[in-house]
Amino acid sequence: MINAALPQLLRPRALLPGDLVVVAALSGPLHPQYEPDLRLAVAELERMGFRVRLAPLLEAGRSRWWSAARPDEIAAEFNALLRDPEVRAIVGHDGGQTVFGYLDLIDFDAITADPKPVLGLSDISLLHLVLHARTGLVGFHTDLATPGLGGHWQRATPARRDELRRLYAALLTGTDPLGTLPTAPTWECWRAGRAEGPLVGAVINRMVLVQATPYALPPERFDGAVLFWEELGGQASHVWTFLQIMRHSGILDRISGMVVGVPEAIEGLAGPGSPDGAPPLRELVLDALGDRDIPVLGHVDFGHAGPNLPMPVGVRAALDAGERTLSLLEPAVVP
Repeated sequence: MINAALPQLLRPRALLPGDLVVVAALSGPLHPQYEPDLRLAVAELERMGFRVRLAPLLEAGRSRWWSAARPDEIAAEFNALLRDPEVRAIVGHDGGQTVFGYLDLIDFDAITADPKPVLGLSDISLLHLVLHARTGLVGFHTDLATPGLGGHWQRATPARRDELRRLYAALLTGTDPLGTLPTAPTWECWRAGRAEGPLVGAVINRMVLVQATPYALPPERFDGAVLFWEELGGQASHVWTFLQIMRHSGILDRISGMVVGVPEAIEGLAGPGSPDGAPPLRELVLDALGDRDIPVLGHVDFGHAGPNLPMPVGVRAALDAGERTLSLLEPAVVP
């Protein structure tokens, strides 16, 4: 049960046709070669019925080291979007390595005064965790604009793209639960069982690292949670270490279920060309869980590897790992 002293779940107002959605550089820069992908992402959002604007820092070729701008500049622009009543949702252009640099500059009061969806994954998933911890805001763990809507979506079949477009539009505009998410034959039951609880998750390295800061999720946020995570790059041993840290910190003792996304570019996992004895991701997860009776569903369609199903942080979900289903039991927005 969630501690009553924690912020209550804060749902944004449902978007209406014609509402303004802003694509912003909340972390990494826009490289000139990806401008066409950004234009395709804008077109996808417009097909969902929204007006779209690009934030000023989202300018091709603008950068500061690995970021779109200095952390304080990104924070200032983000805060301005949070305070602008015309802006009804903010979509991260790309991920990167910047969000940790401006957590202490975010206007959390602006979020509680006018909650609005912030969409994205990777580095943006850190924002979801921190905003949820501080304000209770639902985190919209979805595809980013440029590499996702303008990239992975465009390489999907037309039918899959239509399905994702309907799903994202319903997530932002619908006040009924999405229900059972579309499944795929690639989903794997790693440990059978059922669980129900609020979704909590992110890219695993951000989820572990944020717990060492003042912006950590209170431990109670993991009570009964369906934990979801994915990872990009690094070593299989790094993933194992992150899971062990969650074990030592007690997170794995609190959750009710686990959903693992599709791994991307992780060295040392079993697969074509992998060294002898390389473990599959499933074994790393079950090794960390030990004898905990926690259902696990693996290779679910979210993460850096392809188009993402929405995983709204804070929204209650039902997991049936044996049947390979995941259902959203609550809406992410309110009328």
